[in-house]
Amino acid sequence: MTAPPDDCLARNEWICGEYLSTRRQILVDAVAQHLQLTSIAVLVGLVVAVPLAVLGRRWGWSARPVLAVTTILYTIPSLAMFSLLLPVYGLSATLVVAGLVLYSLTLLVRNVLAGLRAVPEETRQAARGMGYGPVRLLLTVELPLALPAAMAGLRIATVSAISLVTVGAIVGFGGLGNLIYAGMNTYFKAQVLTASVLCVIIAVAADLLLLGVQWLITPWARAARS
Repeated sequence: MTAPPDDCLARNEWICGEYLSTRRQILVDAVAQHLQLTSIAVLVGLVVAVPLAVLGRRWGWSARPVLAVTTILYTIPSLAMFSLLLPVYGLSATLVVAGLVLYSLTLLVRNVLAGLRAVPEETRQAARGMGYGPVRLLLTVELPLALPAAMAGLRIATVSAISLVTVGAIVGFGGLGNLIYAGMNTYFKAQVLTASVLCVIIAVAADLLLLGVQWLITPWARAARS
């Protein structure tokens, strides 16, 4: 009778310490790519979303079409989105980033706009009475007061992007998604489980980090709650 292999990799077990030790650099590279794609996409999405939200706040008629377009973009399946962007960006990391930016706009624009709309009108009037111009009013009064709602949208958009990055594996730029898809094709249990767990860990860590940043930059919100 043949003895079973004494290596968890040979036995193709779900939990395998040998996989972690022998594929450490592969995992580090995949995590680095995952974080890079996510951070670039969310930052670009934020840069685009804030002016769109400000535009929607200043000219109310523009809010509906902006929200409608971003919502429609969010409903497009990820595979279809990447296929539509493929002729423009080709098989590149930019393709994945562009798709993630478009998906993030719904969450970011909606929450930043909600935060701006929640600023009390009497606060705006008081600032104008003190000589605040439109730009100073926006930067020093409206955007700071909109931060709690904006940060909530940023947290959701970031976690969503971390998840959607894995779909980028179809073009070879999926971070941990590359390992998940390769592991599924070869039924490599340890690789699929390890990469999936790392995705969850990154998402939870990012959410907690942003929650901590929100706590630090909104002391007035802490004072109001206490």
